[in-house]
Amino acid sequence: MEPVNSLVIVGAQWGDEGKGKVIDYLSSKADLVARFQGGDNAGHTVVYGANIFKLHHVPSGILNPNTLCLLGNGMVINPLVLVRELDELEKRGIDTSNLRISAKAHLISGW
Repeated sequence: MEPVNSLVIVGAQWGDEGKGKVIDYLSSKADLVARFQGGDNAGHTVVYGANIFKLHHVPSGILNPNTLCLLGNGMVINPLVLVRELDELEKRGIDTSNLRISAKAHLISGW
């Protein structure tokens, strides 16, 4: 059995620290990228080639088709925002079939 390497990136500033950009860079070699807390009020902007992606729920690892992305137990998911975000990614040619959502994630309504 090969050893498993893990890397956890946690922000301590509660704001734009560049976590999404770092995770996007590292995800090219990651099997899994997970968000474990927060909701759609959070966001990260990732520049991928000439494209700019503004993400709120979806981990920036979604831009790598070989990376499994997870919205974990502590996420607060607004389904309306999530569907809109996934639609926008699909329209821009990003495959979102590698996104998984924990059955224990919280749902809120954005009516």
